Amino acid sequence: MMRNDEGKTLTAYAYPERREAIYGPMRAEGIFTWDCMYDEEYALACIHRIDRGLHRRMQEAAERLGGIFAKTVAIVQQADTVLLEELGVPEAAVAAVRLSFGPLMPSPTVIGRFDFAADEDRIKMLEFNSDTPTGIVEAFHVNGAVCSVYGAEDPNAGCTHRLAESFRAAIAAYQDAGYETRHIYFSALDWHIEDAGTTRYLLRTSGLAADFAPLSDLRVKDDRLWVRLADDVLAPVDVLYRLHALEKLAEDRDEDGYPTGEHTLRLIAERKLAVINPPSGFAAQTKALQALIWNLHEAQQFYTPEEHAWIEAYMLPTYLENRFAGTGTPYVVKPIYGREGSGVTIFGAEGQTIERSEEEEYCDQPMVYQRYTELPQVRFETLKGAGSGRLLWGCFLIGGRASAVVARVGGHITNNGSYYLPVGFI
Repeated sequence: MMRNDEGKTLTAYAYPERREAIYGPMRAEGIFTWDCMYDEEYALACIHRIDRGLHRRMQEAAERLGGIFAKTVAIVQQADTVLLEELGVPEAAVAAVRLSFGPLMPSPTVIGRFDFAADEDRIKMLEFNSDTPTGIVEAFHVNGAVCSVYGAEDPNAGCTHRLAESFRAAIAAYQDAGYETRHIYFSALDWHIEDAGTTRYLLRTSGLAADFAPLSDLRVKDDRLWVRLADDVLAPVDVLYRLHALEKLAEDRDEDGYPTGEHTLRLIAERKLAVINPPSGFAAQTKALQALIWNLHEAQQFYTPEEHAWIEAYMLPTYLENRFAGTGTPYVVKPIYGREGSGVTIFGAEGQTIERSEEEEYCDQPMVYQRYTELPQVRFETLKGAGSGRLLWGCFLIGGRASAVVARVGGHITNNGSYYLPVGFI
């Protein structure tokens, strides 16, 4: 238990003082600077205790599901364009998504995160964030610091090295596939505090000889991607870690209207640019893939008996059409590439709206219909006093292996206004 200079434990102080004692030093070191976002508290200064058995079962679920998604994506990459478009892959990204590196890169994503509704009775996967997951700094860096303050054992202790291993393995896979990998850049929106901070953290943790480049400084010219340096000098980019969603990249245009995103995707498809996460991570992220997996499971096709048992245990019935209306079964409607709860609506057994997202950014996307499972309710402290909310677990899949966990609490729909909740072992 951490004590101040007067020997008092931090738990002896009021919540605001404890919170500043925890997050003030983190802001000063410049690694985690978004403990408050949108003028509201984001990172809580309390600990939620997790049972070791639940932690082990979540990691087990993540690795099993990771294998199922890898197996499914490998087949989808070989499918005709019609199926890829039904899964929501933009036309401009189809050729890139088909890229496969086989045993050189067996997992479809380098850094992914499964989101679970989990308690002592069940673990149900809600979605797979396999293209541009966040919560990384919170899980791999912040959680341990908060645990040390409270004298708690960090469930994520020792996980950070897996990040560096996974980046090295990805670079080695690209090299073995014949890619040039000398010039490596990590890129995000430099004005977005969370995205830029997460990207800079991964750059430091990766151990690679690389630099940060704002997305606004990237240029496509001829058959290469370039980054604009000082004095408008252009430097080549061989490998790009991008915290920029592939579906957004497909729509990117420069000030003159030139489709820079399509050009970049063409470079990726032609193996002139290596990206992390690879485009296969985008194929794994679409919630329409969950519908495909569930359809194959219901038909008892493609998967082994053991894999079918895992799908039944961890996944929820998910469809591309509404099979729940009028059945007395609560269900959720989600955009196939929606993020942060945007565009999500929960319907009750009688068809009544339980909760609807106020964000409409992804409402124009195709939807999936998924059986609703309720998130467990927990209590916690905040700057506004005692609070309660619904607990969403995340478990990272790093290079195909289960890794750190992260918890967020909010409403029935986890959104941008939800809190980050540090966790420690019981």
